[in-house]
Amino acid sequence: MKSYNLIKIMKKFPYAFYFLLVIPFFQLTAQPLIPDYLNPDKSIEVRIENALSLMTLEEKVALCHAQSQFSSAGVPRLGIPEINYSDGPNGVREELMNNSYAHANWRNDSCTGFPALTCLSATFNPLIAYDYGVAMGEEALYRKKDVLLSPGVNIFRTPMNGRNFEFMGEDPFLTGQMAVPVIKGIQSNGVAACVKSVALSNQETNRKYINVMVSDRALHEIYLPAFKTAVEDGKSWTVMGSYSRLRGQYCCQNDLLLNKIIKKDWNFDGVILADWGGVHDTREAALNGLNVEMGTNTDGNLSKYDDYNNYNLGFPFLRLLKNGEIPLTVVDDKCRRILRLIMRTSMNRNRGFGRFVCEYHSSIARKVAEEGIVLLKNQNNLLPIQKGKYQKIAVIGENAIRNLTAAGGSSELKVKYEVSPLEGLKAKFGKENITFSYGYSAGPNTWGKVVDSKLDKDSLFKAAVETARNADIVLFVGGLNKSWFQESEGSDRKSYNLPYNQDELIEAIQNVNKKTVVLLLSGNAVAMPWLQKVSALLQCWYIGSEAGNAIANIISGEINPSGKLPFSFPKKLEDNGAMFYGKKSYPGDSVVHYMEDILVGYRWYDTKKITPQFPFGYGLSYTIFEYGKIITDKKNYETNETITLSFTLKNTGKTDGAEATQVYATQPKASVLRPAKELKAFRKVFLKAGETQTVEQKIKVKDLAFYNDRTQAWTVEPGEFILRNASSAADVKSSISITISN
Repeated sequence: MKSYNLIKIMKKFPYAFYFLLVIPFFQLTAQPLIPDYLNPDKSIEVRIENALSLMTLEEKVALCHAQSQFSSAGVPRLGIPEINYSDGPNGVREELMNNSYAHANWRNDSCTGFPALTCLSATFNPLIAYDYGVAMGEEALYRKKDVLLSPGVNIFRTPMNGRNFEFMGEDPFLTGQMAVPVIKGIQSNGVAACVKSVALSNQETNRKYINVMVSDRALHEIYLPAFKTAVEDGKSWTVMGSYSRLRGQYCCQNDLLLNKIIKKDWNFDGVILADWGGVHDTREAALNGLNVEMGTNTDGNLSKYDDYNNYNLGFPFLRLLKNGEIPLTVVDDKCRRILRLIMRTSMNRNRGFGRFVCEYHSSIARKVAEEGIVLLKNQNNLLPIQKGKYQKIAVIGENAIRNLTAAGGSSELKVKYEVSPLEGLKAKFGKENITFSYGYSAGPNTWGKVVDSKLDKDSLFKAAVETARNADIVLFVGGLNKSWFQESEGSDRKSYNLPYNQDELIEAIQNVNKKTVVLLLSGNAVAMPWLQKVSALLQCWYIGSEAGNAIANIISGEINPSGKLPFSFPKKLEDNGAMFYGKKSYPGDSVVHYMEDILVGYRWYDTKKITPQFPFGYGLSYTIFEYGKIITDKKNYETNETITLSFTLKNTGKTDGAEATQVYATQPKASVLRPAKELKAFRKVFLKAGETQTVEQKIKVKDLAFYNDRTQAWTVEPGEFILRNASSAADVKSSISITISN
């Protein structure tokens, strides 16, 4: 068209020019305005493949390693956000510096301190475990965290492990059932739970290189089931590898654990994360299933290396990919998983904003603490103490005032508030009725070091005894305190006894006052040479911000104790299965042999006929529960069926309360060693005084299997099985025999 004709047309039809401009605009807007990876209406898998197709090889590799102490990269060019991590066994850790473990000293990162996981497990209550997870997830979300490094599900093997308080006890079934609701609660906020540390993280001594020799049967029956349950039932979005080695290969780059078991056998579709500093070889890390490497080489110290790109899964990984020594499908699999995690968390349009240090979170922390505290002894019903009964109450022991949310390594917290036991008791019974005496002092505690107190130990001891002599009743608040060589990441305990001469002090106190109640704040069993002499004993754990209020509510009877021990207390250290075999079994040297095999915890005590100080599942109440006889829906089952069992439970006392009922199973005659009993079901039942309820439980026959080393498969051998209802592993109420056929 000639230009003068165009001018004539525009004069005759003045709006035609605008029409010509609009046509290409409509053509443009008819196409998608955003790529598929940013479109929330598309499935996650479609978005992943779209994003992956647009990424360079360098961008893919950058996803696979840390970019700071607690974050890993996104893809900035495509608007894909980074991943932010936080320690979180029992709260969201305060902000640290980008490239070190030094505190950032923010003023808005003081969190709620929740009870440690040992306390949560002692509740035997999956319902409250879900609330615990929701509250933790809300705090992480508010702090803009995408991955919370919790829960820890490693099995208690020995009471000497300094990190036991971060885990859930000695039984894989209880641990798995309590971990699942925590995971679901955390992830309901669009924050990923990270189940840790798979596997065999059972000691801190030599943890960075210890080589564990364990049978296939013990691995699959004891040390892996809780992880399996967390992945298959809890649908955890991330899993962390452990520092130790399994049969010579580090767990963070272990083909058997990561590729064959977690990804193939368990169909895990999430991210496997290395523990900080847990990777040692680029090729193994790349090929054996690891997805994201954190903390290796620099470990936050950037003066040692150029930058985080020098991690094993950084430039060294990139070179192997470019040279064709590792196929591109390997990095693509890692990136798919990492992108899936990002889209489940930070790119999840449905997640909210969270909550931080609110009354709801405080109430959850308090309820978990109240349900988890275990009454171990109550001679002559000394407890509860009614308000006004005693005018002179002596509270003795530094743990009554010590900050127990701080220290401990990765579990350290900077809490908004922490009600000490002394504060809680004063508020409950009146400060005018309470006299406090230190009794002992550990002094300040710091990472890796305990600073001796300048206070005169003899003077503290004598003053405490005089305080006890002049009191109507004594509440001794002792235990451990998350210091080095007691309970802390990085070190195991040196002694089974209480530190700081507490054993001698308790003996002296009860000699001058028979009404002595001992409250132990710890996550481990301890020796109790004074047990027969004291009147009452409470295991109070590390219970966080609401510690004092929860303890006071239990002591006063406002709350009826209902916690049960998630692990056995041996009378002496040598009674424990791992300790029985000596140094070769624990702590080992460069190698540790799990010589007790499948007989861990109560499995050992029951099978070897050793009486523990307190058995697994044990816990008293201020009321009395009467168990009816266990019955089943029938007597003969096939392997694909489910057993339905029931029994009555009656609260025959005058106080409302709760009982954590337990069901154990055994196979009397089998081709392999079977433990004397194994926990297969539990249920916490709340009953008013005089109330009776029928307790029903279901057990899948396949869950009565053992792991067959020869066939590398789970096997249910036909024959007789015994089911027992019980209030603890040592207190069986009734039994019933059933038969399993092929």
